[in-house]
Amino acid sequence: MGPVYDPAQLRTFLAVAQTLSFTAAARRLGVRQSTVSQHVRRLEDATGRRLFDRDTHRVGLTVDGEAMLGFARTILEAHERASAFFTGTRLRGRLRFGASEDFVLTRLPEILRSFRHDHPEVELELTVELSGTLHQRLAAGRLDLVLAKRRTGDTHGELVRHDALIWIGAPRLRIDPDRPVPLVLFPPPGITRARALEVLEEQGRSWRVACTSGSLSGLIAAAHAGLGVMAHSRGLVPPGLVPVEARAGLPDLGDVDFVLLHGRRRGDAQQAADALAAAILTGGEQLVRPGGGIGAIGDQGRA
Repeated sequence: MGPVYDPAQLRTFLAVAQTLSFTAAARRLGVRQSTVSQHVRRLEDATGRRLFDRDTHRVGLTVDGEAMLGFARTILEAHERASAFFTGTRLRGRLRFGASEDFVLTRLPEILRSFRHDHPEVELELTVELSGTLHQRLAAGRLDLVLAKRRTGDTHGELVRHDALIWIGAPRLRIDPDRPVPLVLFPPPGITRARALEVLEEQGRSWRVACTSGSLSGLIAAAHAGLGVMAHSRGLVPPGLVPVEARAGLPDLGDVDFVLLHGRRRGDAQQAADALAAAILTGGEQLVRPGGGIGAIGDQGRA
């Protein structure tokens, strides 16, 4: 008889794989870090393979760990469907879900399509907006669940993934250090906009707005045209754009967290939001640009 994979251990594995942090995974799951370590160790014993490379400063997936990502998600999805079928659980009601513009080019639509297939009686209403705008709508009670960037210094929300912000632009774009930095920006209250302007001001670097658009497609078009540089998540760099060379002297943008935030509604809306949140957390490794990957980021430490 082959190995039996415990769903609890698989959920723990996915939490570590998505956050690349045993500490963050423990916070997400609401358990002790020792429990996370125990679950990972038992899963590695069951597979007979090492799933993570880890030391005191860094956590990264091994080749076998990368393979386990797809298997774990498939097993957990089948487990949830079987549980719903045999317990007679059927979610209903209206779910107002907000997603940041950042995820337009990821596999988020695949997660939503699977959710709709599993819960056909849920009326899913999707809003795609700037992260700052989504935060405002959630606070006003106009959304039930939000997937967005978290502002620097904030601690609220359930961590989905941690990433670095970088400057990107067209491959042949050159930044003249003696001239204002041309910027391709989301409008206020964009979180990446605020971060870009903040670090440039701290550096004392002059800048000018070359393009403003509330649409990620609009910003990408401007960047492709060589109009300027934009601040963007490293794991979500659009095709055809590249990191700006270090010799441009642009300041470091720091890191960014993508989180799930719940609204105040109860009943059917809350149950549906909980189910979609679980699906997003389970499929978190899909929330990168197709062909991209999750960078190896350890326990350190919007649009």
